[in-house]
Amino acid sequence: MNYLAHLYLSGDSEALLIGNFIGDSVRGVQLSSYSEGIRNGVLLHRKIDTFTDAHPIVEESKKRLREKYRKYAGVIVDIYYDHFLARDWANYSAVPLKEYASHAYAIIRENHHLLPEKAKMFFHYMQSRDILNAYASMEGVEKVLYGMSRRASFNSGMEKAAKDLQVHYRSFEEEFRLFFPELKQYALTALG
Repeated sequence: MNYLAHLYLSGDSEALLIGNFIGDSVRGVQLSSYSEGIRNGVLLHRKIDTFTDAHPIVEESKKRLREKYRKYAGVIVDIYYDHFLARDWANYSAVPLKEYASHAYAIIRENHHLLPEKAKMFFHYMQSRDILNAYASMEGVEKVLYGMSRRASFNSGMEKAAKDLQVHYRSFEEEFRLFFPELKQYALTALG
């Protein structure tokens, strides 16, 4: 899952949200320098990723993209799934997406000093382009994928992946609809 889902699956815990946000940026012994709540958020992030990457429904989504995008198929599916979460946000939260995104940005801003450098740079990019709200539209998905392709270490072709979403929209939508409730349930129990 991508950033919107990770933040959403943190529930009401600010510490989990921060940890979930920085999950990809924290390495090895760095983890021990954080509070228990943030450490749990990092661990939740990793568990969500492991569960998602191994799930047969997600594998179906990735299979559709793998030949064209190789190792980036999973990253692209994560963005597609965040699109469906954002588009149908009212089905998952009583708080409107714009309000939720503003609140999440505020929590991360207040804890900016705790973020690893990589996460600080990404947060600036994410907030300035309002990525959490952008996921809801196809235009926003295109911009996110274009930004990801520019940061990839080689020519990933991700900037073209919005077209694949349009072509296979119903299939990806159905896979997300089946998968996300399972992920949500898993996240509720993942930390014991």
